[in-house]
Amino acid sequence: MTEIASPHISHPRILVLGVQPGTPPFRIVEIDGLVVGEAKAVTDVLEVAAVFGITVHDMDDPEVVRWVGGDKFTWRLR
Repeated sequence: MTEIASPHISHPRILVLGVQPGTPPFRIVEIDGLVVGEAKAVTDVLEVAAVFGITVHDMDDPEVVRWVGGDKFTWRLR
């Protein structure tokens, strides 16, 4: 019997969506599939994660945080 290899798809608890227009621009943060707030900087993501009991050691780890529409350095509209 042959097994079909499938790529690993991570489902991190933290999802940071793309930059939204605003003054200042912001990104929506979801935790466990629920919208929990807005982030205007990477520190906001860390703070909201801490409120939910999540300690983030590596913001680049796709098992922990998924960045949509940019990375941890993307905080302005393109």
